[in-house]
Amino acid sequence: MDDNDELDYVEEDFYATLNVPRTATEEEISKAYRNWSRVFHPDKHGNGENKQKAELLFNRTKKAYEVLSDPHQRAIYDSLGVKGLETEGWEIVHRTKTPSEIREEYERLARDREERRLQQKTNPRGNISVHINATDFFSRYDDEFYDSGFLPSIEVSGMSMSQSIEAPLSRTEIATLAGSLHLQNGVGSGSFLLSGKRLINKGWFEVDCGAGNGPVLGAKGSRNITNRIFFTGGTTFHFRPNSIIPGLSGTVAVQLDKHTLGYLTYNAGLQNSMSTVVERNTEKYHYNLNATLGIPHCYVAATYTRKLVEQGLKLRIAVKGGTFGVLSECGAEKKVSKYSAVSATVCVGVPSGVTLKIKIIRSTQTYLFPIHLSDEIVPAAIFYATVTPLLTYFVLKKMLFDPMNEATKQKNIEKVKETNSARMAEKRREAESAIALMGALYTRICKEERKSDGLLIVSALYGKFNDAENVTLEEADEMGFISQNPFVIDVRIPLQCLVKDSQLTLYTSSKSELPGFYDPCFGEEKQLKIDYEYRNSAHSLVFGDGDEVHLPAVSSESSA
Repeated sequence: MDDNDELDYVEEDFYATLNVPRTATEEEISKAYRNWSRVFHPDKHGNGENKQKAELLFNRTKKAYEVLSDPHQRAIYDSLGVKGLETEGWEIVHRTKTPSEIREEYERLARDREERRLQQKTNPRGNISVHINATDFFSRYDDEFYDSGFLPSIEVSGMSMSQSIEAPLSRTEIATLAGSLHLQNGVGSGSFLLSGKRLINKGWFEVDCGAGNGPVLGAKGSRNITNRIFFTGGTTFHFRPNSIIPGLSGTVAVQLDKHTLGYLTYNAGLQNSMSTVVERNTEKYHYNLNATLGIPHCYVAATYTRKLVEQGLKLRIAVKGGTFGVLSECGAEKKVSKYSAVSATVCVGVPSGVTLKIKIIRSTQTYLFPIHLSDEIVPAAIFYATVTPLLTYFVLKKMLFDPMNEATKQKNIEKVKETNSARMAEKRREAESAIALMGALYTRICKEERKSDGLLIVSALYGKFNDAENVTLEEADEMGFISQNPFVIDVRIPLQCLVKDSQLTLYTSSKSELPGFYDPCFGEEKQLKIDYEYRNSAHSLVFGDGDEVHLPAVSSESSA
């Protein structure tokens, strides 16, 4: 059920090309460039095939140096990658701007392009709610004149649908058409609304006209009063057969701090109320406190949502009490793909009883299924409302979501492989050429490290492997593991060539971009296994593809 991500061209990692951290200073970048230039400079490799290989690798190294040594190009590359260096609008950027200003400029250009792209499309939004009455499960209607049947009765008591589309008329004007239908206990109603919005300095203005239970005309707008305060207000006129009912609404919002907003809202007309809301939203949690005085109900409410971003999960609790009674809610929302999520909420209240709300969110479409289980607080209803969604989700995840996600992931990997097949083949040829050119450097470093009992790479494997984790390179080769497994490559020589003064440091980039490396299993999780000797002691370590590597690690528990 995973959504298709945009298939991007796999770009070069200039930092990995020079093996420097992203925080590298200008001096560190120049030093790394000089070191690799000595290895790949064409003049050091005669006039044959090796010279052609050296020219290719030297030009790649030089390109990385030119970008990272120029503060302006480096700022663009850090923000937008290689594509950013070719972004439309580069010619308007003055060379006198600072790197931070360059980043802001390119981010603005990217936003402008995205806005133009979005304005060319409509922005459909929809909601469908199906109200289900399942109270017969827990409180059967017992009457001698009423035959309830063998199975409990489940009925759809109501349904509502709403849909809206936007049509950008210009960069500052947007037209919106919205409609809705409602059906409750066999009685239905509908409405439509046509709106025109114009963006103005420090705000916007909108005119509405529609029909439902009579024609409706309205106008509303918003304006920033200061950097921390803004006002939104409007008026409506509902035309009935014998009267015109005016309506008035207004909201003042105040930015209390970086993550907290306060609202004061007043409504008059068909409904009269005044409410105060304090809302705080951070990366880890969100809470909302609300106090409302109105006709026909007054109430206070509090909501807290905990965001578990890494798990794609939101946990929510809410309490609401007032003249209508008391209501408490507890629920969870799980992200099942990039644009889709499901949620389940158990609502327990007096006099509302027990209700289970199932929500499915798919991009801009929302499907809501409130299932009324009991008119009273029945423990069995609360238990089943809590357990049933959990069991259903885990069954669907195992039997439907996971297989679909894996199939879509593999499909996307194959598409990206096809898109980047030429570059991936080129990277492999470059890696093989680099290893061929490293021969003299490898011999010299090995000699120096043996002489000083320093860091000597005995074996190194890179790729997707499990069976080779506990064997040396020689043993794996004897077993036919490397020759039979195209997803593992030997990187002993390029790693040894990165050793300097008995130290090896690799930074938090994919190892596939290092000189002498390539990606043998694109889209798969890769590891780097190193067997090395240091001070006449043998060690073996396994690192993730994006892990930092610092050798020697003589305190490692995997020491032999």
